[in-house]
Amino acid sequence: MIKIGVLCPSEIAFRRFMPALQKCESFCYAGIGVPSFSERFGEESLPLSEKERIRTSEYQKAEGFQREYGGRIFDSYEALLASDIDAIYIPLPPALHFPWAKKALEAGKHVFVEKPATISYEESNALVALAKEKGLALCENYMFVFHKQLEEIHQIVKSGKIGEERLISLKFGFPMRAANDFRYNRKLGGGALIDAGGYAIRYASMLLGDTIQIQSATLSVPKGFEVDLFGSASAVNDEGLSAQISFGMDNDYRCELEVWGSKGTLRSGRVFTAPVGFVPSATISVGKESETISLSPDDTFLRSIEYFRACVEAPALRAEAFDGILRQASLVDQVKFLAEKDR
Repeated sequence: MIKIGVLCPSEIAFRRFMPALQKCESFCYAGIGVPSFSERFGEESLPLSEKERIRTSEYQKAEGFQREYGGRIFDSYEALLASDIDAIYIPLPPALHFPWAKKALEAGKHVFVEKPATISYEESNALVALAKEKGLALCENYMFVFHKQLEEIHQIVKSGKIGEERLISLKFGFPMRAANDFRYNRKLGGGALIDAGGYAIRYASMLLGDTIQIQSATLSVPKGFEVDLFGSASAVNDEGLSAQISFGMDNDYRCELEVWGSKGTLRSGRVFTAPVGFVPSATISVGKESETISLSPDDTFLRSIEYFRACVEAPALRAEAFDGILRQASLVDQVKFLAEKDR
């Protein structure tokens, strides 16, 4: 039995992680950490009353976890890491992933971290090196990669129904969220590339393979914002197959894959965000004929947690997870470099 704790009473932890965790017999939920004043605010110069209000709110969220799922409430992240847990789930804003994943690995805990693992290749490389040194699992939660629909789409394309692949198009974007959302905060690792773009890049790397390289990229930071709100990139592999990637977080909602072939085209929606029980579909168009095929529903969070369990229990599997983290971080850094170079 793997004893696991949660390092923050976040919305995704309560809504997605915990329900999936309850289905995993290999895990025992230990409890949740609420940040201490120093962990939550550091040198931030807020009035004491505001700090107390925020921490009270965090504690109330943790109480909601306890009512629903049991477990202890730890008064600090450090206290949770110092406990007898075997593993930790980290759903903090992206810029906080590296320092807390590092502390967790140093404390001898296996780490399951929300995507992206970190906000740079340098940080991801340091975490992977530390995980290897400590003999621990480190997994990045791009859960969509485990959905059955991806393999089914792959089989349709490889069947030859649309002929030879000519171009892949990936789009993921959503409307503007609340102004205080961490995605719009540079210090917390915000930005459309880090968030929505990461999904499209991850899928592109699966479709184009190990030889994928980013050829060009753009990132747009509108006036009044401190992070990129939308962008695009072009990727290619050694065989000449290319992928056009578009993403944004002030956009009309899109969550699409299109594979344009020599004979036809495959289109599918909800490739990144299919919820539990949702039945996705793929539309295949060849000439004037069009056919829509139902694909399999799935529980991607559950499958991602199960993969983490496998990495904890089978050290030989960890190299695959490490390679995926480093490839993803490298591609995101390539997009940043090319976008800044051409700006």
